[in-house]
Amino acid sequence: MEKRRQMRTAVLSVQAGRVALIGMTRAELRAWATAQGWPAYRGDQLFMWLYARQARSFDGMTDLPRALREALTERAVIEWPEPLRRDVADDGTVKYVLRLTDGAVVETVFMPRPDGRATVCVSTQVGCPMGCRFCVTGAMGFGRNLTAGEIVGQVLVVRADHPEVVGWNVVLMGMGEPLLNLDAVEKALDILWDPRGLGIGPRHTTVSTVGIVPGIRRLMTRPVRPRLAVSLHAPEPALRARLVPVERKYGLFELMQALREVPLETRREWVTIEYTLIGGVNDRPEHARRLARLVRPLRCKVNLIPYNPAPIFPLEEPTPEAVEAFARILRSHGLTVTVRQNRGRRVMAACGQLGYEFVRPEARGPAEGTTGP
Repeated sequence: MEKRRQMRTAVLSVQAGRVALIGMTRAELRAWATAQGWPAYRGDQLFMWLYARQARSFDGMTDLPRALREALTERAVIEWPEPLRRDVADDGTVKYVLRLTDGAVVETVFMPRPDGRATVCVSTQVGCPMGCRFCVTGAMGFGRNLTAGEIVGQVLVVRADHPEVVGWNVVLMGMGEPLLNLDAVEKALDILWDPRGLGIGPRHTTVSTVGIVPGIRRLMTRPVRPRLAVSLHAPEPALRARLVPVERKYGLFELMQALREVPLETRREWVTIEYTLIGGVNDRPEHARRLARLVRPLRCKVNLIPYNPAPIFPLEEPTPEAVEAFARILRSHGLTVTVRQNRGRRVMAACGQLGYEFVRPEARGPAEGTTGP
């Protein structure tokens, strides 16, 4: 019990009382610099070094005076998650197993694209409290929330490994429910978006939620907003409650009302509806027709996700014919539909598979295709 309580405690740097700088916004770094007796613009310089130039030590910050660098070494620390392993799939997807400063472990996924861009899928919690009946991470249970620095740190680790990438997308779709850790998520977004740092704009950032209605309303009424993806997975309350237990707290129709209220101001803004197709469960033509009626009032795109199997669940993949028929019905109702590529499945890096090795051993089967660090 004590160990679980400690895991849920927000992580602060304890290295000889030094403050952890990764996770501070530019405004916070300016304020911290001033509190140290330095000009505020030193905070701007630190922000650029930490995020744009991805400095790992203060010694390399060559435009700072030596005395300042020495003071920084005494008073602050730069902490990144530690890669324990990189599992590489044959499609180029890389799953990172990352250890945090308290020993907790999360997984992050790198997905390259043919055009030279790439997407990094980051985690926001250790484990997940949502317990979706087809998601491995939910079977882990909940450890704790990540800090803003731990969220941003995942992006820093992956970017440092892939200097060849010409542009980045960030999706908060890894381990955990982002809208149950919204303070840290919003702070991380502010850091990711700052043009003097990582400069990954809101249009290249997506937050995915299982449907935490108060969090949706808070996040999507910000002056600057990310893209929003909502994990629906069923077109009716009874079936959704079987698959997604949060339906019992935030029901489908309450969720639909919240999505209708999302301010979409341009043609380039929409809500993505994520729908995992599970063979014989929610993939029949009648499910497609009900889903079309449910979401057609929204400005949305539907992303169909064929179920990625895991040995801990007695579930089946949908047939290719069922996926195509489902998509065809949605399109016949005027909806924009995409079918997600199953990337990284052989290293348990696909949607719904993260955290497989942290589920109790007796429930697991072997995952194929892993490689060492």
